[in-house]
Amino acid sequence: MNTEDLKIDTSTMQLTVDIMDIPTSCVIVICDGKAKLRELPTHGEYKIVTHQGKVKRMRIEQGEEF
Repeated sequence: MNTEDLKIDTSTMQLTVDIMDIPTSCVIVICDGKAKLRELPTHGEYKIVTHQGKVKRMRIEQGEEF
């Protein structure tokens, strides 16, 4: 799975993403001024674990068709 840290412009507090440069199935998670892009699996679950309103962990569980 691809993991990419995205840059937030601190002067404008904006995140700019070119949709032509990212995977067709992905998720962007933003917390505490940080942004991360993760590609989603073809089969599976993607869990975002939070604690006290903050993202602690991003967990992936993959499977395959039988």
